[in-house]
Amino acid sequence: MRTFAVVTALTVALSAPASAATTPYLPHPTGHSPVGVTSLSLKDTSRPDPWMPSVPYRELMVSVFYPAASGGGPKKQYMTPLESERNLERQNIPGLPLDVFSTVRTNAVVDAKPAGRWHGLPLVVLSPGWTQPRATLTALAEELASRGYAVAAIDHTYENRATTFPDGHVTGCAACEVDDQPGFWEKFAQVRTKDTSFVLDALLRSKWGALIDPQRIGMTGHSAGGAVTTQAMLADPRIRAGADLDGSVHVPLPASGLARPFMFVGSMDNYTPGAPGPYDDWETDWPHLTGWKRWIMVSGTVHSSFTDLGVLAAQLGVDIGDSIDPYRALSVTRNYVSAFFDQHLRCRPQPLLAAPSPAYPEVTFVG
Repeated sequence: MRTFAVVTALTVALSAPASAATTPYLPHPTGHSPVGVTSLSLKDTSRPDPWMPSVPYRELMVSVFYPAASGGGPKKQYMTPLESERNLERQNIPGLPLDVFSTVRTNAVVDAKPAGRWHGLPLVVLSPGWTQPRATLTALAEELASRGYAVAAIDHTYENRATTFPDGHVTGCAACEVDDQPGFWEKFAQVRTKDTSFVLDALLRSKWGALIDPQRIGMTGHSAGGAVTTQAMLADPRIRAGADLDGSVHVPLPASGLARPFMFVGSMDNYTPGAPGPYDDWETDWPHLTGWKRWIMVSGTVHSSFTDLGVLAAQLGVDIGDSIDPYRALSVTRNYVSAFFDQHLRCRPQPLLAAPSPAYPEVTFVG
C-alpha cells in the first residue's frame, strides 16, 4: 500500500546516525520568476467536520504560491517546531532533532507582492499523502509558481499529524483512529473531494480570484493525495487535468470513466506489468481513462522520492532506500509535472510527454 505516511520512509535503511550539522534546504526552483506565498485559513460552514463531528464546520489551511514581483523578504517556514515534532516523534531516528523540519530553508517569500505582469494564471491544486502536511509538496509548489502558475496546497484537517491555525490551535490526526474501518477510503475520497471544491470556490471568490483563470485548473498530489485526484475531477468539472504521484487508487473509476487528461507517475522498480503488485489498481483504472493519458515510471525511486522528503532525507544522512540521486528524482518530478500542466492548461505541446527522452533515461513510458 503506497498511502503510508511519507516520513515513515525515513526509518528505512538508516545507514548512519542522522545529522543536522547543516541546515536542510529545498533546491531553488528553475523558473524565471521569484516565488511568493501566503497562508489562508478557510472555514466551510456548510458542513460539520467529517472526522470530528463535534466541530460544526470544516476548517482548512491552504498555502497559495504565485509568481512574485521580488525575491526579497522573509521566506516561508517549512513547518513549525511542533509540526516537525509530531511528524517525527513516531520515527525514533537516532541523532535527528525532532524540530529539524522547522529549520528547512525554503524559497518562497511570505506575502510578497504578485508580479504585475501575471494575471489569469493557471491554477494547480496540490493534495498531500495520507497523514502528511502540505509542506511536503513545497518544492513542487515553488517550481510551478516560478514557471507562472498559481498553486494551492491544502492541509486536510484531522488527516495529518499537525495543522496549525492562525489563532494558535493545532489539530491532530483524528482520522488515524478509524483508518482500519470498512468504507474508510471511500469516505476519505469524499472528504478530500469536498475540500478541493470548497477551496476552489473560496479562492475564486477572494482577492486571489483575479490572479486565477477559472478555465485553467489542474490538480495533482502524492500518495493518497494523488490517488484521490480522479475522484475530485469526476466531482468537479472545473479541474481540467490531473496527475497521480505514486498513489494507490482505493476508489476505482466508474465504468463511465474520466475523459479529461490524466497522468500516472510511479516507481519502475516496483512494477511488473500484468502481475499483482502496488500498481495493479492503475492497470484497472487505465482503460477507463478515455481522454489524453500518460503513464510513466521512474527507475531508482521509492515512495518518498516524489516529495521533498527525498532530498531532505539525503541532507540529514538518512537512507530511504532509493538508488537514484534524490535531486535528480526531484528534477524528474518537477519537469514532467510541469510539462503535463503546460500542455493541458496552457495548450503548449510538450515533446517530453510525446515519447521517451534520452535526457531522462530513468523514465519509462508504460502508456
